[in-house]
Amino acid sequence: MNLFKPALSYDDVLLKPQFSDIESRSEVSLGSELDENNRFELPIIASPMDTVVESDMAIALARLGALGVIHRYNSILDQKRMVWTVSRNVPTKPRAAAIAITGDFVDRAQMLAEAGIDILCVDVAHGHHIMMKNALSTLKRNLPDNIHIMAGNVATRKGYEDLAEWGADSVRIGIGGGSICSTRVQTGHGIPTFQSVLDCGESECAGEIPIIADGGIKTSGDIVKALGAGADFVMVGSLFSGTTETPGKILQAADGAKMKEYRGMASREAQLAWRGRASSLEGIATFVPLKGKVKYVIDDLVNGIRSGLSYTGCRSISEFQLNAQFIHQTNAGQVESSTHILGR
Repeated sequence: MNLFKPALSYDDVLLKPQFSDIESRSEVSLGSELDENNRFELPIIASPMDTVVESDMAIALARLGALGVIHRYNSILDQKRMVWTVSRNVPTKPRAAAIAITGDFVDRAQMLAEAGIDILCVDVAHGHHIMMKNALSTLKRNLPDNIHIMAGNVATRKGYEDLAEWGADSVRIGIGGGSICSTRVQTGHGIPTFQSVLDCGESECAGEIPIIADGGIKTSGDIVKALGAGADFVMVGSLFSGTTETPGKILQAADGAKMKEYRGMASREAQLAWRGRASSLEGIATFVPLKGKVKYVIDDLVNGIRSGLSYTGCRSISEFQLNAQFIHQTNAGQVESSTHILGR
């Protein structure tokens, strides 16, 4: 059963510094592509959550060279209007939106195709499932060939390879690692996202079917580790939560602090808002401090990622993936790795 086979998280590993002749972070390119028609300056995708991505966030990220996936927790017409809004503001940039695998998902997908969508994210919690297989087959029959289908989520190499075989053009890797996700607590299932990415990165599909590391990413250093493990992109939610471009009103706490809501799509609050009832609760809702424009978050992340690649002496993500060397750090090493002077 491999019951005690270790599974590593981002905090369990570090990258070995190597010789570098990079004199400036500007020498490092972070360009990555989902396919030949969907290329990006940054390997960063914002998660399709109703407190993270609607048209304002998608537009802002497109202008910064990243991607925002418009969430599916709305009517077909509302989602279509959001895609149109993105198209009028950044007409030359790829547009992405999420769909489900049940209900009106085919109608939604076709309406989004009519609106000019470039990327459809088939967005479910457990993607290694017969319903995903059937949905991918149906979508492939009913959509133009030029629409990129991103599918997930899965946590294993077998799941990644199966979704690739079923027709996914890219796959989201990670189950239960999100900051407001309680899947592992509620169901007892999951794998640390770093380990999932590492396992999938060893597949023969890697390099052909882009890997999107989704969940558990807290810092730019985690993004660097995900890329080194084999991810072509990372998907984040909490890092962008509370920024000006996220949906929702700015609220003021009793102490005067400005806040915005951030919630998992399997939380009670999100389920009640979307469908008027709550079933399996695998997420939570909270409020986060207002962070300002998403550009400032992106700038900090990009500086950290470029520095990370330079520590291995690499000028591109593909070069970095060939040369990255990981070590497993102990608990004492984790303490030493974090800022710890205040704990003395």
